[in-house]
Amino acid sequence: MGLDFAPMEGVTSRDFREIHAACFPGVDRYWIPFLSPTASHQLTARQLRELEPGPLGFDRLVPQILTKDAADFRWAAEAIGALGYREVNLNLGCPSGTVVSKGKGAGLLRDPAALDRFLEAIFTNAPLPISVKTRIGVNDPAEWEALLPILARYPISELTVHPRTRREFYKGGIHADAFRRAAALLPCPLRFNGNLFTGADVQRTQAEYPGLAGLMLGRGLLADPALITRCKGGTRRREALIAFHEELAARYLCYMHPDGAVLPKFKELWLYLSLLLPDERAWKRLRKCTRWADFHPLALGLLQNEALLEEAAFSRLD
Repeated sequence: MGLDFAPMEGVTSRDFREIHAACFPGVDRYWIPFLSPTASHQLTARQLRELEPGPLGFDRLVPQILTKDAADFRWAAEAIGALGYREVNLNLGCPSGTVVSKGKGAGLLRDPAALDRFLEAIFTNAPLPISVKTRIGVNDPAEWEALLPILARYPISELTVHPRTRREFYKGGIHADAFRRAAALLPCPLRFNGNLFTGADVQRTQAEYPGLAGLMLGRGLLADPALITRCKGGTRRREALIAFHEELAARYLCYMHPDGAVLPKFKELWLYLSLLLPDERAWKRLRKCTRWADFHPLALGLLQNEALLEEAAFSRLD
């Protein structure tokens, strides 16, 4: 059962993926945060950089497309295939307000009939196998019953289900019954995503759904970058965590402004890394920093000196 790293917009960049893989072995695949096709049907320099396979290679990367237009999806899939990729993923799960308001991501789930037409168009003579990442509806878990027969009609190479609605974002529990319905009714391989924060969560889900293609971890891996390493019999080493932190900072500082770009990125990362610290006072000190020159030594000192918790305290995010 594969263990993959979820695509997290603004966080799991090419730099992040490559450095994470070097410091924390065990991740089977990294999903590239969504590419939104432009009206010009040209890949931007930034998109090309993100799609460059680098040391991970094509087999360990899955590009994702975010669009509501079938022609744009087909163009992007063909462009991605021309680079050497052998699979492309459709994003039906992004809950961002700006994305959903445009009818993209989870917004595509609002109108099952329109979704059906969109899927028919993109699967007809598709240039690459298409996998899908989805939520179970927009406002109500009951919406899943209308979506399941639509998803069952298409040759989805793999379906990743985050069993929450768009309205729920990442709050509260997941709807395990909705995932069980998918496992019972859908013919395609399934991957589970959602609330996989600890090794125990991973083991329990693997035991409950032994026939899954795999699991996708996101926030749990941001809080403990060694989580999959540990799930596969390794350990979390402080030296690896420090190396990951410092190499990522060095890479970003090569082409980003320290205060205008690197600091916000590391504050977002530390929102999760701080959950490994004994209490939240350290995160409050980091959050108040307005300069990278102040933030960086404080963050590094915490990794060097604080006792790290065995499991991240996700209750602090509630």
